Amino acid sequence: LVFHTQLAHGSPTGRIEGFTNVRELYAKIAEVFGISPTEILFCTLNTHKVDMQKLLGGQIGLEDFIFAHVRGETKEVEVTKTEDALGLTITDNGAGYAFIKRIKEGSIINRLETVCVGDSIEAINDQTIVGCRHYEVARMLRELPRAQPFTLRLVQPKKAFDMIGQRTRSAKCSAEGRVASGKETLRLRATGAATFEEGPSATEEVAARRVDDLLESYMGIRDGELGEHGGTRGRPWAPAKRGRPLSAALPAAASMVETARGAGSAAALASALAALLGDFAFPEEFVAQLWAAVGHE
Repeated sequence: LVFHTQLAHGSPTGRIEGFTNVRELYAKIAEVFGISPTEILFCTLNTHKVDMQKLLGGQIGLEDFIFAHVRGETKEVEVTKTEDALGLTITDNGAGYAFIKRIKEGSIINRLETVCVGDSIEAINDQTIVGCRHYEVARMLRELPRAQPFTLRLVQPKKAFDMIGQRTRSAKCSAEGRVASGKETLRLRATGAATFEEGPSATEEVAARRVDDLLESYMGIRDGELGEHGGTRGRPWAPAKRGRPLSAALPAAASMVETARGAGSAAALASALAALLGDFAFPEEFVAQLWAAVGHE
């Protein structure tokens, strides 16, 4: 398989192949453009814009065009936590950088014009968080005391050609010699080889979004990608047993849906969640709501 790629701020088109996980993908892109893999903050699919709905997660469509967003300017902003929730959705690129995926309207962060979606969080109060998973960064922010100012060091994606329309994809199919249904994806895994799998059904997508809403109400910081590239204590989420992933946009919620559907009871689900994400100590009420959200009576 050959995939086509460009730097989001503008570059010639490169060709990459032979990767099985996100770190290898970033290394391949960096090699093509002669940069360090640590320069890449995140990638989007089929658009050069900072579009969080088109983030590259754990899977890539066989005809997707990959745009790599690299480090731009560094900025620091002082924040005073006047309420428990800052209004952030934090995700990470699976290779060491956590960044802002969504900012809630009317929130503390929303009132700070210098903070933007797509900004990578490099440090909190001069403590570097490079290499931390996004749920770890979310927990650090949630545990900061109220009324005490703190400083965020952010790195924004490099910007250029913002007024130019999206570049067209090469007419050459990225999955050369392979006839695809249009919904097939290349599934990237934390360990092991990448695999081809079918996309999710509409019912599964709805269930994943319900679970994502539950995560927001419990955690205070909406985090639709909890555990995409590996759970707490270095353990990955349990793989989907039915052979195909759910939404690339909501991989953690999708993993929870798969876990719930594979559990024989709410009690079994509670045990599975405790094993996978024991650090969050999900209460019985959350487990019951999760059990109901996936369609169990």
